[in-house]
Amino acid sequence: MGHRTIRNHWLSACAALAALLLPAQAQAWGFYAHTVTADIALENVRPQTRADIARLLQASPMLGTPECDLDSLQDASVWPDCLRGQYWRWGHTFAWHYQTEPVTEEYDARKNCSGLGCVSAQVERNQRILADESLPDNVRVEALAFLVHFIGDIHMPLHSGDHDDRGGNDREAAYGIVPGLNLHWVWDGPLAERAISGNPPIARRYSAAERAELAGGKAADWGRESWQISRDFIYPETFGCDPCEGELPRETALSQELIERSAPIARRRVLQAGLRMAEYLDRAFEPGPLPEEARD
Repeated sequence: MGHRTIRNHWLSACAALAALLLPAQAQAWGFYAHTVTADIALENVRPQTRADIARLLQASPMLGTPECDLDSLQDASVWPDCLRGQYWRWGHTFAWHYQTEPVTEEYDARKNCSGLGCVSAQVERNQRILADESLPDNVRVEALAFLVHFIGDIHMPLHSGDHDDRGGNDREAAYGIVPGLNLHWVWDGPLAERAISGNPPIARRYSAAERAELAGGKAADWGRESWQISRDFIYPETFGCDPCEGELPRETALSQELIERSAPIARRRVLQAGLRMAEYLDRAFEPGPLPEEARD
């Protein structure tokens, strides 16, 4: 191996390690994977929907968040995480990002969602607001940003699955040779980034058959899928035991073999989020009255 090749490998490794050591908020689904879901959605919405989104985004200055860009759908996909620096104004929205339910119990889409304070309810609520053309543009553009972000959040398995550990946040987990992370962070950040980087590109126009196989459903269905991935794969494979059989260790490490088996699952969730986002956006901007199910 030549000196240049060795140097390039070394630089790549250093860059990857630096990314892993960033604060979780800076490089989790709240950043890279979220923007990729927006890229996928834009490739798969109707041209008129794309134009409607661009027009509506012109109202974003009315939200009064100049420190949080909202000029594109990619910006919208991370805008709600940017608000975390203003608890005094936006703190009531922070519980909307997740709906963790114990993997040791049956899933219930209505649990942990008092007063619409959970991610599944907020996906449906903000899609309804976005679709209501009688509302002013500043209200609808806020709903647009919340909608696209929360569709991403609900597809991240540990925003739904839990084992008395805040969706894996309380379990220390090394990612390969990188220590000091937690299980939630691993699935939010380095694993998701690995899963959607490289070739083939994940953001492209998908055929009708592909969309039929990967998309569809409602927020409650997507939350159940995420919870089931946590129950059937993440917890048992990470800890090597049935999560329903008792306590799990508070520390673990993901082997390279487990990382390689986990990446396709993470990639599929990002892809599903993008395609389902496209469906919800097309529906919201579709001319005419809302479908009956959206008015319920």
